[in-house]
Amino acid sequence: MQTQQSELPRAGGPERPARPPSGSPARVARRRALDRVARGIVTLGGISVIASIVAILFVIAMEMLPLFRSSSVSPLAPVVLRSEGLPLAVGSDEYREILWTAGASGLSFYSLSDGSRLPIDGDLKAGAVSSSTALSQGTIALGLSDGRAVLAQLSFALGYVDGKRKVEPRFKADPPVTLDAAGRPVRHLVRALTDSGPLLASVSGPRELSILTLKRKKSLMGEGKLQELRKTLPLEIDSEISALAVDLRGEDLYAGLRDGRLLRIDLRDPETPKPAVPILAASRPGTAITALAFLNGERTLALGDAAGAVSTWQMLRSEEGSYYLTRVHAFDPHDAPIASFGPSLRDKGFLSADAKGAIHLNHSTTAGTLVKVPATDGTPGAAVLTPKSDGIVSVNSTGKVYRWDVRNPHPETTLRSLFGSVWYEGYPEPDTVWQSTGGTDDFEPKFGLYPLIVGTLKGTFYALILAVPLALLSALYVSQFMHPALKQNIKPLIEVMAALPSVVLGFIAALWLAPNLERRIPGIFLLPIVETALILLTVAAWRSVPLGFRQRFRHGSEVALIIPVVLIGAALSFWLGGVLEASALGGDYQAWFLRVLGLSYDQRNSVVVGLAMGFAVIPIIFTIAEDSLSNVPPYLAAGSLALGATRWQTALKVVLPSASPGIFSAIMIGFGRAVGETMIVLMATGNTPVMNWNPFKGFRALSANIAVELPEAAVGGTLYRVLFLTAFLLFLMTFTVNTLAELIRLRLRKKFQQL
Repeated sequence: MQTQQSELPRAGGPERPARPPSGSPARVARRRALDRVARGIVTLGGISVIASIVAILFVIAMEMLPLFRSSSVSPLAPVVLRSEGLPLAVGSDEYREILWTAGASGLSFYSLSDGSRLPIDGDLKAGAVSSSTALSQGTIALGLSDGRAVLAQLSFALGYVDGKRKVEPRFKADPPVTLDAAGRPVRHLVRALTDSGPLLASVSGPRELSILTLKRKKSLMGEGKLQELRKTLPLEIDSEISALAVDLRGEDLYAGLRDGRLLRIDLRDPETPKPAVPILAASRPGTAITALAFLNGERTLALGDAAGAVSTWQMLRSEEGSYYLTRVHAFDPHDAPIASFGPSLRDKGFLSADAKGAIHLNHSTTAGTLVKVPATDGTPGAAVLTPKSDGIVSVNSTGKVYRWDVRNPHPETTLRSLFGSVWYEGYPEPDTVWQSTGGTDDFEPKFGLYPLIVGTLKGTFYALILAVPLALLSALYVSQFMHPALKQNIKPLIEVMAALPSVVLGFIAALWLAPNLERRIPGIFLLPIVETALILLTVAAWRSVPLGFRQRFRHGSEVALIIPVVLIGAALSFWLGGVLEASALGGDYQAWFLRVLGLSYDQRNSVVVGLAMGFAVIPIIFTIAEDSLSNVPPYLAAGSLALGATRWQTALKVVLPSASPGIFSAIMIGFGRAVGETMIVLMATGNTPVMNWNPFKGFRALSANIAVELPEAAVGGTLYRVLFLTAFLLFLMTFTVNTLAELIRLRLRKKFQQL
């Protein structure tokens, strides 16, 4: 029987009609207007965020893309000199306004604007010049046809007249010195600057060298008399000398032979030169070596032969301590014999010119031929790079000067030099190295990014291997087992950990954690074993306690009993670690690690970073994972418990799979946090770009590398742009991982949403 209570009037008066839920038209219109404004603000905010990210990527791309642009040359208008004959050597000032040439009478200077000869007296007035070296460190050597040689100083003074730049050459020649006592013409003259004085060497016969060392002894009265140590060195070889080169230190003299072999002569003791056994260096036996020259830094020897082949060689040291010469790189060959080389004064680039006049611009670090310049008319002469390596100058027999602008701002960077192995100067084999700066101007930059990528992944791995288990298990316990009263206090406390600045964590890790960890490493390794054993024993003992006593404690508050157990376990682990080190590790675990395991120990290492960065990552993973576990529908857990499952079985078999999308997102967000961490890895790792997975060695991460290198990088320079490339790699790593994580999260969500 249905009741009629709905038809009875309410107490206190008649029933009022219900107000329409939508309200008045004005209110509806105002509400809709506010909704549109809110929707527009939210949409604008989302678009702004996406636009900001795209703008950041655009800026990064604009800064890093010039690294991969090809080198290029553009010809300038030729200039005709008022001179005769083919010059022995040429060069220019750094502004490419003045050209100098070495001819039969000495040096001549010309204006590159119109080819007019400048009124600078460069006549040696000592005889006909038969050979010349290149200008190096402001000094040039000229060999004469009567066996003498002249050392001269050449520089360019910069001044300003009426606000306009004026470059004025300055030339000063020393008195001639006798190089060949027999008076034969000087051929293939080379020069070095030793600690004791200049050294000159030349070819005086088919199988004979003349070596002159100039020494000026200093006394209390000033500089003493110049001493000349002259040496004629006959060589026991069955081929003629066709090329000559000496390093700037005057330690090694190299002679190229017509049969394709290369002879090294040790000049460390000028009085007793020591020739070594010649080795085959040409592209094929019987092919004459036609050109030799040292590159900037005097460690790499460029070699060209009659077949047009170009290669670079280095002197390396074997594990036994002996030195040997080896070919490092080979470059694109020419179609004619190599006539000369023109090393760059700024980097490891060099020109190779052949007998037909074709010019190649090569770079030793990348082992590549960057630009090829076709041959010009007339008999080709010397070709050189300008002092700033921004131009090429070549003079032929008709006195015509050919010039090219060179656009090659980043010759050291290619995909192989950035991400592959490169054979650097002084290294026994190709390697991936990051070393952006050095102590000398001739330093060879090394921009291998692989050690930085490995360091980033290494730090992330050691941080997550600690943070993920602790954060996930803590989140599972807090959400499923902990008493609500304790949970209300514990969860905010863990979330506050995320507010601790990373620079503070890095400071504590570097100055307190690292030295204390170094003293207790054996105890740290025993800590998981001892803690697990004590906790299991505590649980077994707790289960043996009478049920009535246990029921006095609120459910989920048993965790308070574990705190003293953990503290006791830590103290016991450190004590047992000392006993273990003294009894089984010979009293020095670091020496034992190195002797038995081959692992060296640095105080600031990956373990320290793992502990410090794990402390920073745990709150993020914990918070997201705990929220995911707490938001699993209660009826799922209730149904499992109703069917007889225990709380532990319900948590593992029902709650954990249902919350897996959120848990996976938490791990990926923690991964992104660890990858992008800067201050902790900067302060607690030693910041050394080594490439190994030894947990007791440091590393350098991409983010820390940017923080260290960017303040000292010249804007627009190679290092500056490489750092932007590392920023792009860092973004690419996090973007790729987060995208894959989102795809996996969506699949997991679709899989478990039907529960």
